[in-house]
Amino acid sequence: MSMETEPSSNPQKRRLSCTTYFNALWFCYSPVHQMQQYYRLGVLDNCSEKFNALFDCLYLKTKRSTEVQEILETREKAKPHIWTFRTREEASSHWRELFGNLDDME
Repeated sequence: MSMETEPSSNPQKRRLSCTTYFNALWFCYSPVHQMQQYYRLGVLDNCSEKFNALFDCLYLKTKRSTEVQEILETREKAKPHIWTFRTREEASSHWRELFGNLDDME
């Protein structure tokens, strides 16, 4: 979710902004985006993901700020990390598995 800092006395307080989700939905329905999707994938985009993101943001705006913070923190923790962490030994064996044939070329 998009968060903006309020210019109030409390710099930690953040406010939820749905503007980016609205802009993304608006662009999704534009002919430029639809033609890009048709050219790249062969189908038009129904924009359901962007609509759901906007709806979710508007739904969160109806909650108390403490509830919103808890929900967003829970979602952030539930997201899988994009990197796979390996120990030095795991990384070394994985590297040899992928690129071990390059050692034989010398």
